[in-house]
Amino acid sequence: MTDETVTAQRLVRRFARETNLLVSGRDFSVIGTDGVAEALRALLPALGAHLGDAGVVFAPGGTPEILLDGEALPPRERAEDRVDAAGRHMPVATDRARRLRENGTVRGVRIGIAMVLEPKTAQLALLLRDAGATVAVYAHPDEIDVEVAEVLRSRGIPVDGDPSLSGAAERAAAVSFLRRGFDLLLDDGSHLIRLAHEESLAPQLRGAAEETTSGLTPLRVMEQEGVLEIPVIAVNDALTKTSFDNRYGTGQSCVFAIADALDDAGIRLRDRPAVVVGYGPVGEGVAAHLRALGAQVGVSETDPVRALRAAHDGYRIGRLHDLAPGALVVSATGAPHTVDAEVLRTAAIVAVAGGVPHEIDLDASTLRPYEGVNGEASAFVERAGTGALVIARGGCVNLSVGEGNPIEIMDLSFSVQLFAVEHLLAHELPAGVHPLPAEADVTIGTAALALRGEHIDQRSRAQVDAQREWRSPRFRGESA
Repeated sequence: MTDETVTAQRLVRRFARETNLLVSGRDFSVIGTDGVAEALRALLPALGAHLGDAGVVFAPGGTPEILLDGEALPPRERAEDRVDAAGRHMPVATDRARRLRENGTVRGVRIGIAMVLEPKTAQLALLLRDAGATVAVYAHPDEIDVEVAEVLRSRGIPVDGDPSLSGAAERAAAVSFLRRGFDLLLDDGSHLIRLAHEESLAPQLRGAAEETTSGLTPLRVMEQEGVLEIPVIAVNDALTKTSFDNRYGTGQSCVFAIADALDDAGIRLRDRPAVVVGYGPVGEGVAAHLRALGAQVGVSETDPVRALRAAHDGYRIGRLHDLAPGALVVSATGAPHTVDAEVLRTAAIVAVAGGVPHEIDLDASTLRPYEGVNGEASAFVERAGTGALVIARGGCVNLSVGEGNPIEIMDLSFSVQLFAVEHLLAHELPAGVHPLPAEADVTIGTAALALRGEHIDQRSRAQVDAQREWRSPRFRGESA
């Protein structure tokens, strides 16, 4: 890998890190003709960006410069800055919340948010509060930005959760949060939904919405066993959530975080063999971003159709134990025990892009510092005994090393959450896991395109008439 390519990758990752904005789908322009400029022009389209004469400006030169909307990148050192910056880049959710406010849909409704607490989640809480709801937030001890929590408290929204809690104290804090009494619960991982059932607090809820694949899996088991007592909207299954959040958001944020952590430790990502475990939407995004940064990517899958799709996307397919030796292994399953002891022993590096405990069978007591650049201990890379290097102690890497998914991605996901809130309040749904109606994706997608100033085609009268003809008995070969 040339020095110019290294510099280009670092500039793009710096933009993402300092703004928490998305690269794919964004307009970029590159000033200059040197090697770094040419490397940027090759890298950006590989990451799904558009090259032109507008948008974010990279001026590599002697003193590399990045401009956003014609100005230097805005300061984000203070939590207030980060929360407010998130709000400026969440137009779809803001528009959706405005409609809720104008219609009085959530006025007086008590809503609990149990999610990773960072600037975008703070904005979701503020939008619901401003729309008329009574809002409180809970975050697990390892998923709370304490400075963002203080921002919310200063703006009148209670936040429960403390990084120092563990075990029984953590559970007691979560139960105390539920006892505040909510009409609706917006969850990430279904931890609080399940806890409400364990503590006989579910009957107080009118319903809930679940954000993630890993959270929906146990809820569907509860539904099958007849123990799910409330309606739950499967937010994760909406196309405007999973097709963007899981693929583009998690792909960029996890791979960039891995690259940053390895860079800090003096380890190259480009040309390194890598294995993505699981080829759902998260795995697709992780694999695509690893390939864009120059890794040699393979995929391990248990589902034959997903494995076949990965093969047609150009990745080598194989068993994890065969692909892992000497490779960077990224778990994208969201399932426990994905990376077992043998993989941990033979792989070069292991990271997690999923989000459940014990995705790696890791004994934390075996971790020891890894001396990276200049012999100093790396901030996020440790060695598991005599085996692989482990990034972020096996936690979800984009949250441990970075700031989670990009803002525009969470704008879409939280727009789906707001649609779910409206749907739960407008319908008396029975207990069970429920999809959002297809109109949710159409509504959110249309709003997102309009706010971007984009235009799409509509079917012509001839197409509409032809579709009617296809449905007729005569066209199907049947008698009229």
